[in-house]
Amino acid sequence: MPGPPGGPPQIDIALRRSAQARRISLRVSGLDGQVTLTLPPRVRESEGLAFARSRAEWIAAALARVPQAARVAPGALLPVEGIARPIVQGPARGAVRLSADGLIVPGDPAQTGVRVATFLRVLARSRIESSVARHTATLGRRHSGITLRDTRSRWGSCTAAGGLMFSWRLIMAPPEVLDYVAAHEVAHLAEMNHSPRYWAVVSGLLPGYEAPRRWLKTHGSALHGWRFQD
Repeated sequence: MPGPPGGPPQIDIALRRSAQARRISLRVSGLDGQVTLTLPPRVRESEGLAFARSRAEWIAAALARVPQAARVAPGALLPVEGIARPIVQGPARGAVRLSADGLIVPGDPAQTGVRVATFLRVLARSRIESSVARHTATLGRRHSGITLRDTRSRWGSCTAAGGLMFSWRLIMAPPEVLDYVAAHEVAHLAEMNHSPRYWAVVSGLLPGYEAPRRWLKTHGSALHGWRFQD
């Protein structure tokens, strides 16, 4: 969407048509700032773009709230289990490790992001498996497996067959937040919905779950702002 002369810069908009849409709508992703304009089937593109131009100030304000991408590299402060850890260049050989000095990453500095991501995935699996085991034991239910992904639309999910999926980026959040997501998905093994009965199950697994849930809603998008590869 081009801006007026002397006005704000051009904004790239993804145009989407939906048979279910009843009106024009705009959405700005809190993860990567993607602006999506959704049009009902019979609305002209020019009409949709005119609507977007009329909401230019709203779009600019929404984009200003999107966390800026941060590159994982030596010297950066990366949150690990809720604590900002300096990334320190280590010796030529060895494994990535946490120490009192920060996150020590050996080897080629150009591979820092890739090596840190691998380390975080391993640590995330360990913490998530521990939380899931505790909550499934409390609930008296079994799951069919745990998968870790770098999802952008959700922090976790549960299939009808009992398969649990989690974002490995949860390891960057405070431990109680990771534990909440584990409880949230395990609760779906008993209630495959978000009814009052479901939330009662979550509360039984993790009393006081509201605080970590609020943290994730407020700060979760910042975890997606970290870039591990160019």
